[in-house]
Amino acid sequence: MGMVEGFRIENFGVLKDVKIGKLWSDDNKTPPLKALTVVIGKNGVGKSTMFDTFGFISDCLKYGVEEACDLKQRGGYERIVSLGSREPIKVELYYREGKDERPITYELEIDVEKNGRPYVKTERLRQRRKGQKSGQPFMFLDLAKGKGKAWKGNSFGDEESEKVLVELTDSRHLGIATLGALKEHPRIAAFREFLEGWYLCYFTPDAARSLPMAGPQKYLNMHGDNLGNVVQYMERESPDLLRKILEKIASKIPGIHKISTKKTDDGRLLLQFNDKGFKDPFYAQRMSDGTLKYFAYMLLLEESSQRPFICIEEPENGLYHGILNSLAMEFRRHATEKKTKSQIFITTHSPNFVDALSPEDVWILEKEDNGFSKIRRASDDSLVNGLVEEGIPLGSLWYSDYLDMR
Repeated sequence: MGMVEGFRIENFGVLKDVKIGKLWSDDNKTPPLKALTVVIGKNGVGKSTMFDTFGFISDCLKYGVEEACDLKQRGGYERIVSLGSREPIKVELYYREGKDERPITYELEIDVEKNGRPYVKTERLRQRRKGQKSGQPFMFLDLAKGKGKAWKGNSFGDEESEKVLVELTDSRHLGIATLGALKEHPRIAAFREFLEGWYLCYFTPDAARSLPMAGPQKYLNMHGDNLGNVVQYMERESPDLLRKILEKIASKIPGIHKISTKKTDDGRLLLQFNDKGFKDPFYAQRMSDGTLKYFAYMLLLEESSQRPFICIEEPENGLYHGILNSLAMEFRRHATEKKTKSQIFITTHSPNFVDALSPEDVWILEKEDNGFSKIRRASDDSLVNGLVEEGIPLGSLWYSDYLDMR
């Protein structure tokens, strides 16, 4: 399963030039991102913007760059590009398809035409050849304004027979969206499949309280409005797993001992919660935000789907502070121990959540005097490492301002 080892975003809101993890141009001493990456920081430093960079990339692939600029209240290109910048939005993503695979770099630049419409200025995929230990990776996709060349197959070289001239009909759409659907470009197809597998969590309790049409669904969607459908699927296909999830929830949220579904006369689905102190069930419409969120996270982490990358913004919202430490441990367990593990990226402002983490897991986002943000790894500070080794939790250090810029 693919793994993001590093990325850089330029000219995207307050993220004028922010790099996290390892890129192809870094030396071997630069550590890649871990399976669990958590970004912390004060209000207004760009945590939500960093979360949205992944959503933006995903939307560019699915809808094209013009529509992606307008989705999710982004407000268009002129609202998301860094203030005062005349340079294009740039994304560099460094990922590895498998542990023994050579890493691949994806580069994307988005600019605007004279009429203000966004378009894909450049798009590239790079990978070193077999046995190549240093030097520039080979560019097996190279497009400018929708025109350029790509190399076919799983191996590549300078042979003209492998090269394909490319001209897209619309420069507002990504080349990987088109070429990734063709079997003669398996390397591009694998990268497209990797991006399509991302799960960006936009879960809201109100969405979970909706009344969807009945019908079992295997996977939770990004908004969580099919929560009851997933429970319906698990009741039928994985009752033992559902029981284990309920036991886990009951240990954190006292009273809940059964969760089930009920089909209404008009074919809609009710999610029922049975409390030990009451004979009749409560429905999702009356359950607390925290209970619904915690239940959704547990379902997500127990899925058998191969989601390579899960991104969650502020999972602590609506949850009792006493369960945040264990929630962080559940995320860590899923990212590092499960057979169906996913890489997980989280933004948070909860010291209780951070208490369960190590300095290598945590990145600190801060705003500089120029109004733009920069980022650093908590483990880069020897004092922080020493205090954590002495037994002081990382979240407590953050709460006491030990993680602030010095």
